[in-house]
Amino acid sequence: MKILLIGKTGQLGSDLLRNNPGHEIYAPPENLFDITVQTAIDREMGEFRPDTVINTAAFTNVPLCETEYGLAFKVNCIAVRDLALACKGIGALFVTFSTDYVFGGEKRSPYLEDDRPSPLQVYGITKLAGEYAALSAAPDHAVIVRTCGLYGRQGTWGKGGGNFVDNRIKDAQSQGTLEIGNDQTVCPTSTDDLSRAVFNLIEHSASQPGIYHLVNEGECTWYAFTKAIYELMGMATEVKPVDRKGMTGTMRRPLYSALGNTKAKKMGITLPFWKDALRNYIKSKYDGG
Repeated sequence: MKILLIGKTGQLGSDLLRNNPGHEIYAPPENLFDITVQTAIDREMGEFRPDTVINTAAFTNVPLCETEYGLAFKVNCIAVRDLALACKGIGALFVTFSTDYVFGGEKRSPYLEDDRPSPLQVYGITKLAGEYAALSAAPDHAVIVRTCGLYGRQGTWGKGGGNFVDNRIKDAQSQGTLEIGNDQTVCPTSTDDLSRAVFNLIEHSASQPGIYHLVNEGECTWYAFTKAIYELMGMATEVKPVDRKGMTGTMRRPLYSALGNTKAKKMGITLPFWKDALRNYIKSKYDGG
């Protein structure tokens, strides 16, 4: 299969490259392929003629979206629509990623693929708009993968580098006590596991477009996740729970945004339990595994 991969230097894009099961992947540098420029899309699609396009590019800095909303819509919605249309034009499958933040947190059980979205902030609004745009533009070609709490070896440069796990380990090396939010319940997800699941989904979903939830199984708060990091690392850092009520300044985050994988699970596609995924990440990155 010929795959055009967008966003190869991000934590998910880099793991897709690393875990490629044998596809022919073309991953142009970001500085040579601006997805917000139509001529760039036409050039790359026309020259490579992919069977599948995987778009991992996004504006993911949640607080910054509140002020840079024009750019957020341009990247998270308009560019996604243009890529979906381009895929429709050549008969390619289009895979793009969305977020748990399309939901408002009213539930206390995992959100399913057909639950009604109700985003609370600009970031979630732009990602939901991107979902609608892709499915409207290319309903027979678009696959939307919603996921949650990503962490991977490469880190997220759009958020200043690193990831939640690495940043908490760095904190522990310089601080004896940390305050971590205990108000949000999520599904922390390893991009190593997610990338493998995405390839499995592509093999199954060519004739089944639509929305899928792919996350590590189970749920926890960021406080519980941090405690698990230090337990697995053997660090004695004290972690104090803090209830911020989902607020970052005046911006709201969902208090509960765990996702339930129902559609992909019916295809036999599941990700490991979140603590097992965390253990594997720490072993591979910090224990030389």
